[in-house]
Amino acid sequence: MSPLLQSKTRRACMLLLVAATVASVNSHAHGISESSRETMSEGGLASFVWLGAEHMVTGYDHLLFLFGVIFFLTGFRDIVRFITAFTLGHCITLLGATLLGISANAYLIDAVIALSVIYKGFENLDGFNRYVGVRAPNLLVMVFGFGLIHGFGLSTRLQELSLGSEGLVAKILAFNVGVELGQVAALSVMLGVFALWRSAPSFERAGRAANVALVAAGAVLFVVQMVGFSSDGHGHDSHAHGGHAHVEEVHAHGEQEHPNGDHAHVEKAHTHDAHTHGEKGPTSKEHGHTHP
Repeated sequence: MSPLLQSKTRRACMLLLVAATVASVNSHAHGISESSRETMSEGGLASFVWLGAEHMVTGYDHLLFLFGVIFFLTGFRDIVRFITAFTLGHCITLLGATLLGISANAYLIDAVIALSVIYKGFENLDGFNRYVGVRAPNLLVMVFGFGLIHGFGLSTRLQELSLGSEGLVAKILAFNVGVELGQVAALSVMLGVFALWRSAPSFERAGRAANVALVAAGAVLFVVQMVGFSSDGHGHDSHAHGGHAHVEEVHAHGEQEHPNGDHAHVEKAHTHDAHTHGEKGPTSKEHGHTHP
């Protein structure tokens, strides 16, 4: 393969991965859709299993991270070790945070998950040794730590539903089972693709381009989530201010209509009259006159 063709191939891989990421961000709603909420309210535990599997299979950030984790893993034992570490991590926070009612802003959590995608791509490129001049942290520990963060993100999604107190543990466990089934399905497809791809002579040459694209995709996800967080924050402030103004308006309206507020109503009208006629108002203290 000529250098020019290799360069075009790498560029095409990067653009395709970034484009797929942007398309997924635009097509996949942030949080749980209204149809899923209705399904959860009407269905039983099987619905929570389905929701967990659906969220993992359509969770582009989770899939990108798993893609980076298994990219250079060829031995069955290594794959089992790293996937077990990731699974254990997200099970701990998914179950624990949901039971304890611990949550955070979903945009910020997804932004950190995007950073985990960037980290894995950077680590696959041997970025710590090449660009930082240090050894990369223990990968198994890092995968477990990022698993905790991914599980916290899953917990935040689950807590968007009205779970209630009845059968809470069973619902959380059902959702977690669905997540694991979705993860197994996604990994099966990925491992099949890698098995075919590794047999091709171009795998090593395309590996660097794929991980550069992985870093780029993580960066796109991070920017999208931070923009969403910024927009969500402004909307919250606006709502808060609007609500405060509405309360003041209702309070003022209620004061005018209070059955015992005749004196206040007359005084308000008198003050308005004084303000309208300037210095002619006999009760206007603002203009320096003495109240008779």
